[in-house]
Amino acid sequence: MNWDDTTDTGAADAERLVGAVADREDQAVEAALRPKDLGEFIGQEKVREQLDLVLRAARARGATADHVLLSGAPGLGKTTLSMIIAAEMGAPIRITSGPAIQHAGDLAAILSSLQEGEVLFLDEIHRMSRPAEEMLYMAMEDFRVDVIVGKGPGATAIPLELPPFTLVGATTRAGLLPPPLRDRFGFTAHMEFYEPRELERVVHRSANLLDVEIEPAGAAEIAGRSRGTPRIANRLLRRVRDYAQVKADGLINREIAHAALAVYEVDERGLDRLDRAVLEALLKLFGGGPVGLSTLAVAVGEERETVEEVAEPFLVREGLLARTPRGRVATPAAWAHLGLTAPRGAAGGTGQQDLFGT
Repeated sequence: MNWDDTTDTGAADAERLVGAVADREDQAVEAALRPKDLGEFIGQEKVREQLDLVLRAARARGATADHVLLSGAPGLGKTTLSMIIAAEMGAPIRITSGPAIQHAGDLAAILSSLQEGEVLFLDEIHRMSRPAEEMLYMAMEDFRVDVIVGKGPGATAIPLELPPFTLVGATTRAGLLPPPLRDRFGFTAHMEFYEPRELERVVHRSANLLDVEIEPAGAAEIAGRSRGTPRIANRLLRRVRDYAQVKADGLINREIAHAALAVYEVDERGLDRLDRAVLEALLKLFGGGPVGLSTLAVAVGEERETVEEVAEPFLVREGLLARTPRGRVATPAAWAHLGLTAPRGAAGGTGQQDLFGT
């Protein structure tokens, strides 16, 4: 897989301790921590149950599994599930990404080299080029592609038969997939953010694999700041482990986890420096809003896209910020979280609460 194919905002997110996009350290560690089968996979109960039925039925028929589409935010386990699908089917897996396939010929070369029953994992499938996407339609449905030889009026389409294979597509933006492509997946699953209790199990499992001693309260402290994302939980665990080894005796308890995450500027709700900078600018400089996105970005010294795509989604999900037709507005929860009192008449303060449906 070409791990360098990331957007500018994706790269900015990967640099954050609480960013859900994987950096190179994450990729190396995740390879060691990944569960090998559905029984080991934590969370996503409905998805696991449904996928188990799909795979068991395919094995009983002696057939390749239906094509699978996994959607959801980064860091929830889409790549891990693709590897589990291959393992459960006893098949090899080929990994690539949408940005790496910019021409139909790129896709044809991959498809023509697949073995029977092989799993092709296509990450960021929504970023694949249109010509390659159209070729994929026929490959998924008929296990065949037409290779064009020559140019202009003399061009000839040569049909190329493909062995049956399973495509596992992963996307963080399912809405960008055209309906003809979505319709060709036999099973579609949306992966949800994790509950704190599930993340505690993730932290305990990872700590055991990393040979880290951790108390339940320490795991709970890390899980509560992990933004519902296993990848972030594992990254925070590694940083807390470092702190415990240097500043204490290596044991992670609640106090050590709290102190370590304070050093790394990750607060009790999982907000980091960028998140708090956006909220503080919105509250202290603009009285809680409404304020335009570009103005807010200038105030925090970041690009507009970074604020909109990296910081805002979590702030909105946490109920700390609202996007309105008039601009960005802080909610009453934002004032409370930063320990500030909204001035009378400010957004989120007295006289403006109807904006939030209260």
